[in-house]
Amino acid sequence: MAGLELLYHSVSRDLVSPQDALVCFVHWELVRAGFKCLGTGDQGSSDEKKKELLPNGWNANHELYTLRYRSDNDQKEILLKAITVDASVIINVMNYQSEQVVDLTVNLNDYINSEHLQQYDRVFKKKDELRHRVESVIISPLVGTKPRKEGGSLKENKSVRPCTQPLTDPSPLYIPPSHPQRQSPWSGPMAPFATGGDDLDPFSDRRGGMIVDPLRSGVPISGFDPSSGIPGQLPPGSVPPGARFDPFGPIGRGRSDPDPDHLPPPGYDDLFM
Repeated sequence: MAGLELLYHSVSRDLVSPQDALVCFVHWELVRAGFKCLGTGDQGSSDEKKKELLPNGWNANHELYTLRYRSDNDQKEILLKAITVDASVIINVMNYQSEQVVDLTVNLNDYINSEHLQQYDRVFKKKDELRHRVESVIISPLVGTKPRKEGGSLKENKSVRPCTQPLTDPSPLYIPPSHPQRQSPWSGPMAPFATGGDDLDPFSDRRGGMIVDPLRSGVPISGFDPSSGIPGQLPPGSVPPGARFDPFGPIGRGRSDPDPDHLPPPGYDDLFM
């Protein structure tokens, strides 16, 4: 990891805690991603300059680290805060322009050897894993890059548009992607397989449900307005105009009573039954 060793030796005398070593590591990863440090604190000054080195007083407070960075092209500026909580450090980074915030929690015992803070070759444990976490959780979302592979470099994410042109000579092993198809609505109220369609998929155009609404069944009912009431059964105004209404008796006038012989039992006309 070129550069980190030189940076670490330049501040090794000031390192007194494992969180110091972790912040130094994250600082160098931001430098590798194209950022330079402006200074400490939330507010900047007019004479500040971008540097790869850590500024003076960067670890004055071992409970809260605050560092500001700016990209090499001056298009992005970020604020880093590292908060110590017991044996862990919560790294919070915010992009000033987009106000995007990312967080990373690191267990110090997993990655920092606190007994060898002044020895660069022994202070970091699982260095590659820590680098990958910093790149994937902090750098990639803020910079728009994807984590680099072992020994590789950061590469920008490029959007890939799906191919809309049909294949002129498709492979015989090619299987076209399947897309869920909605069942076409049936035109008639008594269409087959329509029963329960609204209950199975309330957002589709299928018809039929557990509750039968005669006003929306598709069968025309002439001269019936539930808002005007039903003589002898429902006074006018009981049903608001346009409201759903399930009649509890025969609708309309002049309707004949049910025929008792409509569904006769087997052998109804058999005198010997």
